[in-house]
Amino acid sequence: MADKKLMRFGVSMEEKLLEQFDDWVEQHDWSNRSEAIRDLVRDRLVEEEWVKRDGEVVASLTFVYDHHVSDLQERLTRLQHRHDGLVLSAMHVHLDHDNCIEVLVLRGSAEHIQTMADRILGSRGVKHGKLVRSSLAGDL
Repeated sequence: MADKKLMRFGVSMEEKLLEQFDDWVEQHDWSNRSEAIRDLVRDRLVEEEWVKRDGEVVASLTFVYDHHVSDLQERLTRLQHRHDGLVLSAMHVHLDHDNCIEVLVLRGSAEHIQTMADRILGSRGVKHGKLVRSSLAGDL
């Protein structure tokens, strides 16, 4: 991949806000303000991709569930198959006697991914989960 040309620009902000930002940059181990600002801008652009709901996006869905709940595993599998083509990869781990964690890597339209995630996370027996939205990052 060719190097991207960096452009410089100035940012003005109140002293107290800058101090808070610098503290935040340090707490999150960014190497400098510029890298932190680039990551914040990229994050916002990814969110905009999801809001527009046009084109392909990617995401990961992580959820913990009680595998003793009647027919839950079958329902989760049916949901994934019903949304054919969205699931690129799945990882299933037995956490203990009662609980499993599953991680799905998804690719498709934001609307379809969100619909499937809502259905999975809303299933009886799913204890906790989160959809992490991302981008194909072509222009980021």
